Amino acid sequence: MLTIHTKLVEAMLAQANKDHPIESCGVIAGALGSNLPQRLIPMENAAHSEDFFQFDPQQQLQVWKEMELRGEEPIVIYHSHTSTQAYPSRTDIEYAAEPGAHYVIISTALLSGESVRSFRIVDDIVIEERIKIVKTYEPDLKQLKVA
Repeated sequence: MLTIHTKLVEAMLAQANKDHPIESCGVIAGALGSNLPQRLIPMENAAHSEDFFQFDPQQQLQVWKEMELRGEEPIVIYHSHTSTQAYPSRTDIEYAAEPGAHYVIISTALLSGESVRSFRIVDDIVIEERIKIVKTYEPDLKQLKVA
């Protein structure tokens, strides 16, 4: 189960709606071993595509180095689907390279309405998981950041 603060969900939704019809993408970092999403980092979709996302390689390298320096890891990797439901595409599954991460997909497709779903993707196996959206983390919300 993914437990995530409502402000982070709102920030992902706002980014997805702002970037529509281009797929948006980003990462939410958290302290190593905590599995607690804390710092949202919007990323550029280098593909500039309506049906595919790709992190800009230079930006990704910089973000991953920064997370390492801060003692963080990618807790959530998110992107939007602009014309399909919030479910991993074949390409999403092939490119899933962080086995410990929650893969969140936001659908901004008119047919499905706005929806947010989370998945674990390991060795090409997709498992949907529940999302628990909270207004406060226990015990400390002070570390929550939206970049």
